[in-house]
Amino acid sequence: MNMTKTGSPSMGRMKFNETSDKPDLSPAMLRRIAGYFAPYRRRTLAVLAVLVVTSLLGLLPPLLIQQIVDKALPGKDLRLLAFLVSASLATTVLSGVLGVLQSYLNTYISQHIVYDMKNRMYRHLQSLPLSFFSNVKQGEVITRMTSDIAGIQGIFSGTLVSFASNVLVLVSTAVTLFLMNGKLALLSLCVLPLFAAPTRRMGRVRWKLAKQTQEKISEQNRIVEETLGLSGYLLMKLFARDGKEYEGFRTANADTTRLQIRESTAGRWFMMMVGTFGSIGPMLIYLYGGYLFIQGEISIGAIIAFVALLGRLYGPVGSLTNLYVDIKRSVALFQRIFEYFDLDSEIKDIPDAAAAVPDGGIGFRDVSFAYQADKPALRGISFDAKPGTVTALVGPSGAGKTTITQLIPRLYEVDSGSVSVGGADVRSVTLEALRSRIGLVTQDTYLFNGTIRENLLYADENADEDKMIAACRAAYIHDFIAGLPDGYDTVVGNRGIKLSGGEKQRIAIARVLLKNPPVVILDEATSALDTRSEYHVQQAMNALLRGKTGIVIAHRLSTVRSADQILVVDGGRIAERGRHDELLALGGLYKELHDKQFAAKTPA
Repeated sequence: MNMTKTGSPSMGRMKFNETSDKPDLSPAMLRRIAGYFAPYRRRTLAVLAVLVVTSLLGLLPPLLIQQIVDKALPGKDLRLLAFLVSASLATTVLSGVLGVLQSYLNTYISQHIVYDMKNRMYRHLQSLPLSFFSNVKQGEVITRMTSDIAGIQGIFSGTLVSFASNVLVLVSTAVTLFLMNGKLALLSLCVLPLFAAPTRRMGRVRWKLAKQTQEKISEQNRIVEETLGLSGYLLMKLFARDGKEYEGFRTANADTTRLQIRESTAGRWFMMMVGTFGSIGPMLIYLYGGYLFIQGEISIGAIIAFVALLGRLYGPVGSLTNLYVDIKRSVALFQRIFEYFDLDSEIKDIPDAAAAVPDGGIGFRDVSFAYQADKPALRGISFDAKPGTVTALVGPSGAGKTTITQLIPRLYEVDSGSVSVGGADVRSVTLEALRSRIGLVTQDTYLFNGTIRENLLYADENADEDKMIAACRAAYIHDFIAGLPDGYDTVVGNRGIKLSGGEKQRIAIARVLLKNPPVVILDEATSALDTRSEYHVQQAMNALLRGKTGIVIAHRLSTVRSADQILVVDGGRIAERGRHDELLALGGLYKELHDKQFAAKTPA
């Protein structure tokens, strides 16, 4: 199957846009946020039911007070007084119990939404191409996975529930006030526009500060990850950059602190104004209500109840305006999170992709590829690597050798042409099936900070002890491991720092042997080793390549003399191809590289 793809560079070299300069609280975003409640709709409906009951119960105490003032006290009716007080107390207790239930439901829903969102984010990041992680700033992914998602938890746990609660309280209170006295109700509503006046500007200010704060937190995380990770830490110490790096962190930390203070205090004047507006209403009610009392149109108890209910009217309005500010602030976090969710990659399974890869070798047919549209990395690459043979890729640094190998497991997608494994285009099979057939050992061996056993079983968690030991024997590393005090349970340290380069390489080779894939790629696996380590690793590589389709990248030409074919890559093209002796006789680039390399080792 020939699945040639042409056109613009794929999302394999994706770029993503930073969040926009304006808070976008669009209907589409609101629907997207609401969608996270779908799996918990029953509990969400239960919360709404509790809110309805609570909002109605909240009306009773002021109305009961009115009855106490207007009937029980003037009538000296002790039984009525006791009943009204008991009813008010029971209402308060019941509201409290319902509040506890509401809090539990809120917490359950919000924690599970955050749980779902983190799982989805991690799974989505796993699907993104290698280019994304090559280009994104260190610390940025961690920030969006942790503090950004944690920052919006309050939206699910409190903000949206508070919005619904305040709307219900506002509506029920407004209706009750109009039923009690239409004139006083209209007077009370005259103050409401004052609450909304500064809200829009405050929301934009909080959004902008939140966006800047999260960017600074990302910068802090980047510095921590780069300088306190093993490689960065060693570099910092060896170049005595402790003071400089500390100053960079201190500056970023100071900027973050300043922004957080500004964000926290930005709404203080706003809240002061809201509080001032809220005190105007009761004064007007006492003034106009007193006039109506003197005219005999209203009782003292009604005025007291009206003022008490007024707090239930202005409180929700003030809360709603503040919630609007908080929601605007949270939009910055939602934009950052959805920005990652909206990233897509063309490196994914096509519909009806085959779940198995046929046996056979590797084929490149007129393959071209570019990391950037105007800078081709590979041009017209064609070759076949037959089963049971070793194909070596040699050439100057930056010629495109590693890029060729990364196209085989579809870490990047070709721009034109095709790559096949076992005669099947790599795009016609599932990624899982394809990558399960390929083993890769690189110069920069990565080991997890766990035991040797854990690192080995990463290739096959069901492998038994005998199979694991057999793989290590074939990789010439078993005797070394057996000689350690804890044997296979020895902890290797961060990135395997407790082991030498050759030991790490042989463990990496044993790990691929345990996987036992039919295709093996070795990318500069011996270039950073001393002569003795190179000898042992070379023996392990020979065992690994036996009977496999092997692709070997090497700068040390001595390691590829016995390759079945050698491809000399230069400027993204295959400049020469043949066996070692044939290429030397050709007198081209391979002979030039060979002569320079071995001349350097010849004593003057």
